[in-house]
Amino acid sequence: MKYLIILFSAFLLVACKKEKETVSGSASADSLHITKDSASTDPSSGNILVGTIPFPKEIKECSCYFAVSKADFENEKYIYADDAGKTAYMMLDGKRLALNLISSSDMEADELLTKEIENDNYKISVKGKKIKNEEALLFEGTLTIEKPDGTIFTTPIYGECGC
Repeated sequence: MKYLIILFSAFLLVACKKEKETVSGSASADSLHITKDSASTDPSSGNILVGTIPFPKEIKECSCYFAVSKADFENEKYIYADDAGKTAYMMLDGKRLALNLISSSDMEADELLTKEIENDNYKISVKGKKIKNEEALLFEGTLTIEKPDGTIFTTPIYGECGC
């Protein structure tokens, strides 16, 4: 057993040395290539990908849900949904997220809707104006997403809030 451990340790030591030699032999060519890659990927890493979501099963009663346009709204291609006060649901950068609502305006008090959502990776602001007052309130406005690195994404929204 002792010999097996020694043999295995010697094998790991030799394997690590070979890898170091390979890396150090091509360090000058690799460092130039890495510099080019990092410069070209910085702008693309700043993008925020917003995907559509089906209406969340977690929402049972009152809710607000928005799409990018009236046509997308009618086709149920939502980019945002919340349960009117606690949790917002979105698809951001390929991940379905459940985010805590920080603040939400009282829609009965005025014609404006505002919502603030924030976590470690995103700060989201929803601002809308009431366009129709029926059983459910229809809104048009903007949704703004900001990342800690300063990247900002803004899109028009169309949707409704109601019970």
